[in-house]
Amino acid sequence: MDRAARVIRVLGHPLRLRLLEAMEVGERNVTELVAEVGVSQATVSQQLAILRLEGVVGARRDGLRVFYRITEPKVASILACIRACDLPELQGPVELTLVDPHASPRDPA
Repeated sequence: MDRAARVIRVLGHPLRLRLLEAMEVGERNVTELVAEVGVSQATVSQQLAILRLEGVVGARRDGLRVFYRITEPKVASILACIRACDLPELQGPVELTLVDPHASPRDPA
C-alpha cells in the first residue's frame, strides 16, 4: 500500500496529470510536452523528474532530445477513472483561501 499511496500522491498534481495525458498516446519529448501543457521547459522538466523518481514515467535519450513514456502500467486505468468522475465542481479554476491557524477568530490573517 505504501507504493500505491506514493503513486497517488504523485498523480495528485494537475500539471503532472496533464503531462501523463499527453503521454498516453505514446512517447513524447520535452519540447512536445512544453507545447502541449503551455508551461516553461524548466517546470515540465521538474514535474517529469518527480514522475521519474516514483517510477511512473521513464526516459530515453536520442541525441539531444529526451523522450518520456509512461512506465507504470496502471496509470491508464487511473486516468480513465479520474475522467469517469467528471465532477462539475472540479472543472475550471479553484479558489483557495489561506488561513493562518495561529490567528484568533477575531483577527483574520
